[in-house]
Amino acid sequence: MLEKKKVRLLHIHRSTAATRPLIRRMLQKDPTLANIYLLSSTQLSEDFHIPFERANKLFIDLHNRNHLASLISDLRKYKVVTIFDESYPPMLKTINDPPLVLYFLGNPDLFFQMPALSVVGTRNPSMEAKNKMNYLLMPIIQQGWVIVSGMAKGIDGYAHKLAMESKGKTIAVLGSGLNQIYPKEHTGLFEQLKRTQLIISEYPPNTPPRRHYFPERNRIISGLGYGTIVIEAKQKSGSLITVDQALDQGREVYAVPDSPLIIQSSGCHKMIQDGAKLVQNTYDLLEDWETQSGKWGRIMSEFTEKRSF
Repeated sequence: MLEKKKVRLLHIHRSTAATRPLIRRMLQKDPTLANIYLLSSTQLSEDFHIPFERANKLFIDLHNRNHLASLISDLRKYKVVTIFDESYPPMLKTINDPPLVLYFLGNPDLFFQMPALSVVGTRNPSMEAKNKMNYLLMPIIQQGWVIVSGMAKGIDGYAHKLAMESKGKTIAVLGSGLNQIYPKEHTGLFEQLKRTQLIISEYPPNTPPRRHYFPERNRIISGLGYGTIVIEAKQKSGSLITVDQALDQGREVYAVPDSPLIIQSSGCHKMIQDGAKLVQNTYDLLEDWETQSGKWGRIMSEFTEKRSF
């Protein structure tokens, strides 16, 4: 029963007409998702209060054999975990809008390792950015912390590379499908990550990058860590979307200061003015984790014994 329900979820999730809120309404009405396939376009429209055009698109997708064949093909190439599975990442179970489906490559054990710290920042970092990251993050990476980031240019890429160079652990969260590497210049990084680390996406593998996917995936980046640190960001940076999501999720938020002449740090300074924790050395992170470890340790322990990849 669970496997059939899981396949139905994966299938419905593939339709561009099926948003997460709509799928959640479907699950409330029919937890098995079996009866959804028996409804006409008109019934889908009426039962779930969606426009007929959207309902008809959903109906066509649900009864399209090619749609199902592409799912079966992808399941042969990629691993997947759904909200139904005991092996679903426990940290994401604590957020308001968890992904219903996660495709992944690499080592899923990283979902269950703590502490995990989300690292974000500008795609156009200053000359000092790498030095800041080496100074602040290398010691905790060497102590076993997991670094979570988004495989974008700039700070994200630095974070993943630093973790691997330090023989540490890192998770990359994509704003596209696993078969649509973005940016293209990170193809080599992608290959390295999938061999020894973990790459995840809530989008079907052939989904190309879209502008709105990146702020959407940021909730997963912040959700996987107990806290989010901003290395460098301008005041109108996309990184600050991740900060807002981290705050909504009850995560810690950290910012790294710099000279007021460095425009890439203007967003960090504003964050500190607004109450983010200033990080000037690794000890600041270690000390704060000491106060957080009990809370997150209990959450992780509730799920770790249940996993079954």
